[in-house]
Amino acid sequence: MPPALLFGSTGAVGSQILTTLLATDAFSPISTISRRLPTTQSPKLQTLEEADISKWPALIASLSPAPSVVFNAVGTSKVAAGGVQNQWKIDHDLCIAIATAAKEAGVRTFVFVSSAGTRGFLAAYVPYSKMKVGVEDAIEKLGFEHAVILRPGMILGREKPKAPFFESVFSHLNKLGQGVQDKFGQDQTIIGRAAVAAARMVEEGKAPESYWVMEQADIVRFGRDESKE
Repeated sequence: MPPALLFGSTGAVGSQILTTLLATDAFSPISTISRRLPTTQSPKLQTLEEADISKWPALIASLSPAPSVVFNAVGTSKVAAGGVQNQWKIDHDLCIAIATAAKEAGVRTFVFVSSAGTRGFLAAYVPYSKMKVGVEDAIEKLGFEHAVILRPGMILGREKPKAPFFESVFSHLNKLGQGVQDKFGQDQTIIGRAAVAAARMVEEGKAPESYWVMEQADIVRFGRDESKE
């Protein structure tokens, strides 16, 4: 079983990736690098706590066994970071540094949780979209054996919503039909399961392409299929 490493394990989507990884026998051991330790415990879980996020990329090479798959679900908000410049350092600079270090460490598969709507005309003028696009482009240029980019819509089901009003609105769209909600937002559990399902397909040689972009419809399909495993 290939070893896996997860960044962002204490966030909404990252915690669901971790839960799904621990529930499957496809990856082992599973390592996490984070500012605070995840609450989840397991015999096959190895955790590293490092408050200085600038040190995270270098820690990849120190892991034994070396990870074959890296999941990056790191993300913050402008408010939580204290402004756009600080958010850029995390959502853009740190994520690119992690991907670069992963490539240098020999990681075969890199899975990145990005965001939907970042490639539109107006999105080119939105700082958040520019951050995500910059990371996606950097990952593609690094030339991993396999890279998976997930582009979910509004993330639903978070304990502490980042956009309470909009997340509340989208979370109730399922009353009009699950398909309506799926076009605008996905529950964090679905996104987490889809990330792991994609990595499993890569390991099984079933990935549709080496640089695989999963849009919302794919995330919903694979996330729901993974829950049936």
